[in-house]
Amino acid sequence: MQKGLNTICVHTGEVEDKLYKGAVSPMYLSTAYAYDGLETSIYPRYFNSPNQLNLSKKIAELEHAEAALIFGSGMAAITTAMLSILKSGDHVILQNQIYGGTRNFIIEECRQYGISFDFIDVNNWSELKSTLRPETQLIYIETPSNPLLEITDVKLVTEFAKEHDVLTMADNTFASPINQTLIDHGVDIVIHSATKYLGGHSDITAGAVASSHSIMKKVFSKAKNFGGSLADQTVWLLERSMKTLNLRVKAQSANALDLAEYLQQSEYVDHVYYPGLVSHPQHELAKSQMKGFGGMLSFDLNEKCDISKFFNGLKLIKNVLSLGGVESTVLSPEKTSHSLLTPEERKAQGINSNLVRFSVGIEDTGDLKRDLRMAFAASL
Repeated sequence: MQKGLNTICVHTGEVEDKLYKGAVSPMYLSTAYAYDGLETSIYPRYFNSPNQLNLSKKIAELEHAEAALIFGSGMAAITTAMLSILKSGDHVILQNQIYGGTRNFIIEECRQYGISFDFIDVNNWSELKSTLRPETQLIYIETPSNPLLEITDVKLVTEFAKEHDVLTMADNTFASPINQTLIDHGVDIVIHSATKYLGGHSDITAGAVASSHSIMKKVFSKAKNFGGSLADQTVWLLERSMKTLNLRVKAQSANALDLAEYLQQSEYVDHVYYPGLVSHPQHELAKSQMKGFGGMLSFDLNEKCDISKFFNGLKLIKNVLSLGGVESTVLSPEKTSHSLLTPEERKAQGINSNLVRFSVGIEDTGDLKRDLRMAFAASL
Protein backbone atom coordinates (compact mmCIF):
# COMPACT_ATOMS: atom_id res chain seq x y z
CA MET A 1 0.00 0.00 0.00
CA GLN A 2 1.41 3.37 -1.02
CA LYS A 3 1.73 5.79 1.89
CA GLY A 4 1.49 9.57 1.86
CA LEU A 5 4.52 11.76 2.43
CA ASN A 6 3.55 12.82 5.95
CA THR A 7 2.98 9.20 6.92
CA ILE A 8 6.37 8.16 5.55
CA CYS A 9 8.07 11.06 7.33
CA VAL A 10 6.45 10.22 10.65
CA HIS A 11 6.36 6.42 10.66
CA THR A 12 8.79 4.78 8.23
CA GLY A 13 12.04 3.94 9.98
CA GLU A 14 10.69 4.06 13.51
CA VAL A 15 12.44 1.82 16.00
CA GLU A 16 9.80 -0.05 17.96
CA ASP A 17 10.01 0.37 21.72
CA LYS A 18 9.19 -3.20 22.67
CA LEU A 19 10.03 -2.74 26.35
CA TYR A 20 8.04 0.35 27.33
CA LYS A 21 5.84 0.92 24.23
CA GLY A 22 6.93 4.54 23.89
CA ALA A 23 5.57 6.64 21.03
CA VAL A 24 9.02 7.60 19.73
CA SER A 25 12.04 5.53 18.80
CA PRO A 26 14.32 4.50 21.65
CA MET A 27 17.94 5.58 21.27
CA TYR A 28 20.56 2.83 21.13
CA LEU A 29 23.84 4.39 22.26
CA SER A 30 25.86 1.23 22.80
CA THR A 31 29.01 0.80 20.72
CA ALA A 32 29.43 -2.83 21.81
CA TYR A 33 26.89 -5.52 20.90
CA ALA A 34 26.86 -9.31 21.32
CA TYR A 35 28.61 -11.28 18.59
CA ASP A 36 26.18 -13.73 17.03
CA GLY A 37 28.64 -15.41 14.69
CA LEU A 38 27.03 -13.85 11.63
CA GLU A 39 27.86 -11.01 9.26
CA THR A 40 24.80 -9.24 10.67
CA SER A 41 26.43 -8.69 14.06
CA ILE A 42 25.90 -5.06 15.10
CA TYR A 43 28.95 -2.80 14.90
CA PRO A 44 28.04 0.90 14.61
CA ARG A 45 30.97 1.77 12.31
CA TYR A 46 29.36 -0.68 9.88
CA PHE A 47 26.24 1.51 9.66
CA ASN A 48 24.05 -1.21 11.20
CA SER A 49 22.98 -0.07 14.66
CA PRO A 50 19.19 -0.18 15.21
CA ASN A 51 18.82 3.59 14.78
CA GLN A 52 21.04 3.72 11.69
CA LEU A 53 19.34 0.82 9.92
CA ASN A 54 15.84 2.09 10.52
CA LEU A 55 16.44 5.71 9.56
CA SER A 56 18.06 4.51 6.34
CA LYS A 57 14.71 2.92 5.47
CA LYS A 58 12.95 6.28 5.81
CA ILE A 59 15.45 8.03 3.53
CA ALA A 60 15.28 5.22 0.95
CA GLU A 61 11.49 5.27 0.86
CA LEU A 62 11.35 9.06 0.50
CA GLU A 63 13.83 8.92 -2.40
CA HIS A 64 12.10 5.92 -4.03
CA ALA A 65 15.36 4.00 -3.65
CA GLU A 66 16.00 0.39 -2.64
CA ALA A 67 18.50 1.23 0.10
CA ALA A 68 20.31 4.10 1.80
CA LEU A 69 23.13 4.85 4.22
CA ILE A 70 23.57 7.72 6.69
CA PHE A 71 26.92 9.50 7.00
CA GLY A 72 28.63 11.93 9.33
CA SER A 73 28.33 14.81 6.85
CA GLY A 74 27.24 15.66 3.33
CA MET A 75 30.85 15.66 2.15
CA ALA A 76 31.39 12.21 3.70
CA ALA A 77 28.41 11.00 1.68
CA ILE A 78 29.62 12.64 -1.55
CA THR A 79 33.23 11.51 -1.34
CA THR A 80 32.41 7.97 -0.25
CA ALA A 81 29.81 7.52 -2.98
CA MET A 82 32.13 8.89 -5.66
CA LEU A 83 35.09 6.77 -4.61
CA SER A 84 32.91 3.67 -4.51
CA ILE A 85 32.35 4.15 -8.25
CA LEU A 86 35.63 5.70 -9.40
CA LYS A 87 39.14 4.24 -9.39
CA SER A 88 42.52 5.22 -10.80
CA GLY A 89 42.30 5.68 -14.56
CA ASP A 90 38.59 6.52 -14.55
CA HIS A 91 37.02 9.75 -15.77
CA VAL A 92 34.07 11.72 -14.32
CA ILE A 93 31.98 14.44 -15.95
CA LEU A 94 30.62 17.09 -13.58
CA GLN A 95 28.12 19.87 -13.88
CA ASN A 96 30.01 23.14 -13.90
CA GLN A 97 27.95 24.87 -11.23
CA ILE A 98 28.02 22.78 -8.07
CA TYR A 99 28.64 23.25 -4.36
CA GLY A 100 32.11 24.68 -3.77
CA GLY A 101 33.12 21.89 -1.37
CA THR A 102 32.35 19.23 -3.97
CA ARG A 103 34.28 21.10 -6.63
CA ASN A 104 37.22 21.55 -4.27
CA PHE A 105 37.27 17.81 -3.50
CA ILE A 106 37.37 16.98 -7.20
CA ILE A 107 40.14 19.44 -8.00
CA GLU A 108 42.32 18.79 -4.94
CA GLU A 109 41.83 15.07 -4.34
CA CYS A 110 40.86 13.26 -7.54
CA ARG A 111 44.19 13.89 -9.26
CA GLN A 112 45.90 12.13 -6.35
CA TYR A 113 43.69 9.10 -7.02
CA GLY A 114 44.51 9.17 -10.73
CA ILE A 115 40.92 10.15 -11.60
CA SER A 116 40.47 12.65 -14.44
CA PHE A 117 37.53 15.02 -14.67
CA ASP A 118 35.79 17.72 -16.71
CA PHE A 119 33.39 20.44 -15.59
CA ILE A 120 30.89 21.19 -18.36
CA ASP A 121 27.40 22.42 -19.19
CA VAL A 122 25.58 19.11 -18.77
CA ASN A 123 22.42 20.56 -20.36
CA ASN A 124 24.31 20.70 -23.65
CA TRP A 125 24.07 17.34 -25.46
CA SER A 126 26.91 18.21 -27.83
CA GLU A 127 29.20 19.10 -24.94
CA LEU A 128 28.30 15.89 -23.12
CA LYS A 129 29.07 13.88 -26.24
CA SER A 130 32.40 15.61 -26.92
CA THR A 131 33.52 15.24 -23.27
CA LEU A 132 32.66 11.54 -22.99
CA ARG A 133 35.65 9.19 -22.97
CA PRO A 134 35.93 5.39 -23.04
CA GLU A 135 37.02 5.58 -19.38
CA THR A 136 34.09 7.78 -18.26
CA GLN A 137 32.28 6.05 -15.40
CA LEU A 138 30.15 8.76 -13.83
CA ILE A 139 28.21 11.96 -14.55
CA TYR A 140 27.64 14.12 -11.47
CA ILE A 141 24.89 16.76 -11.26
CA GLU A 142 23.29 19.09 -8.73
CA THR A 143 19.81 20.47 -9.31
CA PRO A 144 18.81 23.11 -8.38
CA SER A 145 22.43 24.20 -8.21
CA ASN A 146 24.22 26.07 -5.44
CA PRO A 147 24.09 29.09 -5.42
CA LEU A 148 22.36 30.30 -8.62
CA LEU A 149 19.52 27.77 -8.72
CA GLU A 150 20.25 26.48 -12.21
CA ILE A 151 18.13 23.50 -13.24
CA THR A 152 19.69 20.44 -14.82
CA ASP A 153 17.73 18.62 -17.53
CA VAL A 154 17.75 15.31 -15.67
CA LYS A 155 16.07 13.34 -18.45
CA LEU A 156 18.67 14.53 -20.99
CA VAL A 157 21.57 13.58 -18.71
CA THR A 158 20.24 10.19 -17.62
CA GLU A 159 19.24 9.11 -21.13
CA PHE A 160 22.68 10.06 -22.39
CA ALA A 161 24.34 8.22 -19.51
CA LYS A 162 22.34 5.02 -19.96
CA GLU A 163 23.01 5.06 -23.70
CA HIS A 164 26.74 4.99 -22.93
CA ASP A 165 26.60 2.70 -19.87
CA VAL A 166 27.66 5.47 -17.46
CA LEU A 167 26.29 5.93 -13.93
CA THR A 168 24.67 9.16 -12.76
CA MET A 169 24.90 10.74 -9.32
CA ALA A 170 22.89 13.76 -8.14
CA ASP A 171 22.98 16.07 -5.15
CA ASN A 172 19.33 16.56 -4.13
CA THR A 173 20.03 18.73 -1.08
CA PHE A 174 18.37 21.96 -2.28
CA ALA A 175 15.15 20.34 -3.47
CA SER A 176 14.86 17.54 -0.88
CA PRO A 177 12.83 14.39 -1.67
CA ILE A 178 9.68 16.40 -0.97
CA ASN A 179 10.15 18.52 -4.09
CA GLN A 180 12.06 16.07 -6.27
CA THR A 181 12.66 12.31 -6.50
CA LEU A 182 15.46 12.02 -9.01
CA ILE A 183 15.57 8.22 -9.10
CA ASP A 184 12.14 8.41 -10.78
CA HIS A 185 13.86 10.41 -13.54
CA GLY A 186 16.60 7.83 -14.09
CA VAL A 187 19.35 8.97 -11.68
CA ASP A 188 21.30 6.04 -10.21
CA ILE A 189 22.60 7.55 -6.95
CA VAL A 190 21.11 10.39 -4.90
CA ILE A 191 23.07 12.30 -2.27
CA HIS A 192 22.08 14.70 0.51
CA SER A 193 23.73 16.96 2.95
CA ALA A 194 21.25 15.91 5.64
CA THR A 195 22.56 18.82 7.69
CA LYS A 196 20.23 20.96 5.60
CA TYR A 197 16.55 20.18 4.93
CA LEU A 198 16.48 16.63 6.27
CA GLY A 199 17.75 17.89 9.63
CA GLY A 200 16.03 21.23 9.23
CA HIS A 201 16.85 22.78 12.61
CA SER A 202 20.49 23.86 12.21
CA ASP A 203 21.61 21.59 15.03
CA ILE A 204 23.06 18.44 13.44
CA THR A 205 25.60 17.50 10.76
CA ALA A 206 24.84 14.48 8.58
CA GLY A 207 24.77 13.10 5.03
CA ALA A 208 22.91 10.43 3.11
CA VAL A 209 23.27 8.28 0.00
CA ALA A 210 20.38 6.39 -1.62
CA SER A 211 20.45 3.99 -4.56
CA SER A 212 19.87 0.38 -5.63
CA HIS A 213 20.91 -2.57 -3.47
CA SER A 214 23.77 -3.44 -5.82
CA ILE A 215 25.24 0.07 -5.82
CA MET A 216 24.76 0.52 -2.08
CA LYS A 217 26.81 -2.64 -1.48
CA LYS A 218 29.71 -0.89 -3.22
CA VAL A 219 29.11 2.28 -1.22
CA PHE A 220 29.05 0.32 2.04
CA SER A 221 32.27 -1.46 1.11
CA LYS A 222 34.06 1.90 0.96
CA ALA A 223 32.11 3.49 3.80
CA LYS A 224 33.15 0.93 6.41
CA ASN A 225 36.80 1.59 5.53
CA PHE A 226 36.53 5.38 5.44
CA GLY A 227 34.76 5.45 8.80
CA GLY A 228 32.18 8.13 8.06
CA SER A 229 29.29 6.70 10.09
CA LEU A 230 27.06 8.91 12.22
CA ALA A 231 26.79 8.72 16.01
CA ASP A 232 23.46 7.26 17.08
CA GLN A 233 22.44 10.21 19.20
CA THR A 234 22.59 12.35 16.04
CA VAL A 235 20.85 9.62 14.04
CA TRP A 236 18.01 9.77 16.56
CA LEU A 237 17.84 13.57 16.26
CA LEU A 238 17.75 13.30 12.46
CA GLU A 239 14.88 10.81 12.57
CA ARG A 240 13.01 13.10 14.96
CA SER A 241 13.56 16.06 12.66
CA MET A 242 12.46 14.22 9.52
CA LYS A 243 9.02 13.61 10.97
CA THR A 244 8.14 17.19 9.99
CA LEU A 245 10.14 17.27 6.72
CA ASN A 246 7.12 17.47 4.41
CA LEU A 247 5.43 20.19 6.46
CA ARG A 248 8.61 22.26 6.76
CA VAL A 249 9.68 22.05 3.11
CA LYS A 250 6.23 22.88 1.76
CA ALA A 251 6.02 25.93 4.03
CA GLN A 252 9.54 27.03 3.04
CA SER A 253 8.77 26.56 -0.66
CA ALA A 254 5.62 28.69 -0.42
CA ASN A 255 7.50 31.40 1.49
CA ALA A 256 10.38 31.37 -1.01
CA LEU A 257 8.06 31.96 -3.97
CA ASP A 258 6.37 34.85 -2.15
CA LEU A 259 9.73 36.43 -1.30
CA ALA A 260 11.18 35.84 -4.77
CA GLU A 261 8.25 37.73 -6.29
CA TYR A 262 8.71 40.50 -3.71
CA LEU A 263 12.46 40.81 -4.35
CA GLN A 264 11.89 40.83 -8.10
CA GLN A 265 10.00 44.11 -7.69
CA SER A 266 12.56 45.72 -5.38
CA GLU A 267 14.58 48.70 -6.57
CA TYR A 268 17.51 47.39 -4.51
CA VAL A 269 17.73 44.08 -6.38
CA ASP A 270 19.09 43.62 -9.89
CA HIS A 271 18.19 39.97 -10.40
CA VAL A 272 16.47 37.12 -8.55
CA TYR A 273 17.40 33.48 -9.12
CA TYR A 274 14.47 31.18 -8.29
CA PRO A 275 13.06 28.43 -10.54
CA GLY A 276 9.53 29.10 -9.33
CA LEU A 277 9.51 32.48 -11.05
CA VAL A 278 8.02 32.52 -14.54
CA SER A 279 10.94 34.76 -15.50
CA HIS A 280 13.48 32.05 -14.62
CA PRO A 281 14.88 30.77 -17.96
CA GLN A 282 14.37 27.16 -16.87
CA HIS A 283 10.99 27.57 -15.20
CA GLU A 284 9.22 25.12 -17.54
CA LEU A 285 12.00 22.55 -17.13
CA ALA A 286 11.74 22.89 -13.35
CA LYS A 287 7.96 22.38 -13.54
CA SER A 288 8.46 19.20 -15.55
CA GLN A 289 10.72 17.47 -13.00
CA MET A 290 9.97 19.11 -9.63
CA LYS A 291 6.90 18.90 -7.41
CA GLY A 292 7.76 22.23 -5.76
CA PHE A 293 10.48 24.82 -6.26
CA GLY A 294 12.14 24.70 -2.84
CA GLY A 295 13.09 27.15 -0.13
CA MET A 296 16.36 28.42 -1.67
CA LEU A 297 16.81 31.54 -3.77
CA SER A 298 19.59 33.99 -4.56
CA PHE A 299 19.62 37.60 -5.63
CA ASP A 300 22.05 40.26 -6.82
CA LEU A 301 22.02 43.41 -4.71
CA ASN A 302 22.09 46.62 -6.70
CA GLU A 303 25.55 48.19 -6.90
CA LYS A 304 24.35 51.17 -4.90
CA CYS A 305 23.96 48.82 -1.91
CA ASP A 306 26.82 47.81 0.38
CA ILE A 307 26.45 44.07 1.00
CA SER A 308 28.15 44.22 4.42
CA LYS A 309 25.79 46.97 5.57
CA PHE A 310 22.88 44.95 4.19
CA PHE A 311 23.84 41.90 6.24
CA ASN A 312 24.39 44.04 9.34
CA GLY A 313 21.00 45.68 8.83
CA LEU A 314 19.13 42.38 9.11
CA LYS A 315 17.61 41.75 12.54
CA LEU A 316 15.36 38.74 11.98
CA ILE A 317 17.10 37.00 9.08
CA LYS A 318 20.44 35.57 10.24
CA ASN A 319 23.74 35.98 8.39
CA VAL A 320 25.08 32.50 9.10
CA LEU A 321 26.69 29.54 7.34
CA SER A 322 24.63 26.58 6.11
CA LEU A 323 20.98 26.49 5.01
CA GLY A 324 17.71 24.59 5.15
CA GLY A 325 16.74 25.37 8.74
CA VAL A 326 13.35 26.59 9.94
CA GLU A 327 14.90 30.03 10.40
CA SER A 328 15.67 32.27 7.41
CA THR A 329 19.37 32.80 6.72
CA VAL A 330 21.55 34.62 4.20
CA LEU A 331 25.21 34.55 3.24
CA SER A 332 27.65 35.70 0.59
CA PRO A 333 28.69 32.73 -1.61
CA GLU A 334 31.82 34.64 -2.57
CA LYS A 335 32.94 34.72 1.07
CA THR A 336 31.67 31.32 2.22
CA SER A 337 30.27 28.41 0.20
CA HIS A 338 32.35 29.18 -2.90
CA SER A 339 35.33 30.92 -1.31
CA LEU A 340 37.63 28.03 -2.29
CA LEU A 341 37.08 28.81 -5.97
CA THR A 342 39.39 31.24 -7.70
CA PRO A 343 38.00 34.67 -8.61
CA GLU A 344 38.07 33.57 -12.25
CA GLU A 345 36.05 30.43 -11.48
CA ARG A 346 33.48 32.42 -9.52
CA LYS A 347 33.18 34.97 -12.31
CA ALA A 348 32.67 32.20 -14.88
CA GLN A 349 29.82 30.83 -12.76
CA GLY A 350 28.16 34.21 -12.31
CA ILE A 351 29.03 34.50 -8.62
CA ASN A 352 29.72 38.17 -7.92
CA SER A 353 30.53 40.13 -4.78
CA ASN A 354 26.92 41.37 -4.41
CA LEU A 355 25.29 37.94 -4.69
CA VAL A 356 23.18 36.95 -1.68
CA ARG A 357 22.09 33.36 -1.09
CA PHE A 358 18.81 33.26 0.82
CA SER A 359 17.57 30.17 2.66
CA VAL A 360 13.93 30.95 3.41
CA GLY A 361 12.50 29.66 6.67
CA ILE A 362 8.98 29.17 7.99
CA GLU A 363 8.47 32.62 9.51
CA ASP A 364 5.61 34.89 8.43
CA THR A 365 6.66 36.46 5.14
CA GLY A 366 5.36 39.86 6.21
CA ASP A 367 7.98 39.91 8.96
CA LEU A 368 10.71 38.78 6.55
CA LYS A 369 9.80 41.49 4.03
CA ARG A 370 9.90 44.12 6.77
CA ASP A 371 13.35 42.91 7.79
CA LEU A 372 14.57 43.05 4.19
CA ARG A 373 13.23 46.59 3.74
CA MET A 374 15.13 47.80 6.81
CA ALA A 375 18.32 46.10 5.63
CA PHE A 376 18.01 47.61 2.15
CA ALA A 377 17.68 51.07 3.71
CA ALA A 378 20.73 50.40 5.91
CA SER A 379 22.80 49.28 2.93
CA LEU A 380 22.78 52.67 1.17
